[in-house]
Amino acid sequence: MSTNSLMIRDFPQDERPRERFVQNGPESLSNHELIAILLRTGTKDESVLQLSNRLLTNFEGLRMLKAATLEEMMEIKGIGQAKAIQILAAVEIGRRIANLKNEDRYVIRSPEDGANYVMNDMRFLSQEHFVCLYLNTKNQVLHKQTIFIGSLNASIVHPREVYREALKRSAASIIALHNHRATRS
Repeated sequence: MSTNSLMIRDFPQDERPRERFVQNGPESLSNHELIAILLRTGTKDESVLQLSNRLLTNFEGLRMLKAATLEEMMEIKGIGQAKAIQILAAVEIGRRIANLKNEDRYVIRSPEDGANYVMNDMRFLSQEHFVCLYLNTKNQVLHKQTIFIGSLNASIVHPREVYREALKRSAASIIALHNHRATRS
């Protein structure tokens, strides 16, 4: 090991990428730190941070890295097939997320649209269900969540449960629905 080569274990606990990810969130990490998390380990002569930095340098940053082939990645000393596949899989997930289309989402234009969206799922439920639809600014359904399942004829819901998911999804609006259980005498 060279004298200027610090291994991850030599870093203080709170300066390691995984620990910083947990404490401060992913946005607090640099590109090479995020790649280091994916790579998991370095080599006997190089820390994972140095290896990830060299990988980025070789491809001149993320723009060229996203176009790299498996073979090109494996040409880099310390990047074998498993590490190359991990990076390329992460790049592919990012590409798929970026290509998600909002046009595929169901649009709610009326109360009937909202009811039709959940009717098949809620029609024959044996208990009261309180469900929320979270919509974007175009009234497209971002997410459907069952917030509470009640008893045969009641459901008690706290507003924080409704709003927590709305904030998480950056929803522009919320539609709250619940089924009425028919009771027989």
